Amino acid sequence: MIETTTGIGMATVVTGRIHFDTRGDADMVDLTAEVRRFVKDTGLSNGAVTVFFPGATGAVTTLEFEPGVIKDFSNMFDRIISPDEHYEHNVTHPDENGHAHVRAGLLGPSLVFPFEHGELCLGRWQEICFVCFDNRPRERTVIVQALGVA
Repeated sequence: MIETTTGIGMATVVTGRIHFDTRGDADMVDLTAEVRRFVKDTGLSNGAVTVFFPGATGAVTTLEFEPGVIKDFSNMFDRIISPDEHYEHNVTHPDENGHAHVRAGLLGPSLVFPFEHGELCLGRWQEICFVCFDNRPRERTVIVQALGVA
């Protein structure tokens, strides 16, 4: 998982990638265990880790990753950014996923999480989640980058 390590003064930057598949239609994937493992594997004690999705139809957020919240979250997006509305993107692109681009833009592609003593500083019920807003299954990659000290 760890791909590069570069020293910056007294701090170190470590970059990795997490690969996974999604089902589309607001499918949510819990990345917490993979991000925890990445932070541990860096050997860094204190710092911050960025979780970034390089794409236009997915997003990174935190939620309690349990079926009720996942369904509530999906339903909320159906209410505020319905796939049944008209999207100019769909006029110029045949993929019919204009709603996915708008949803992803609203939520955002990345978050930063502090870590101390090699452990993520998350709340008790807080998990790091990727949301696939596209209208079809996709292979996805999230970049994780830690900046910290040993």
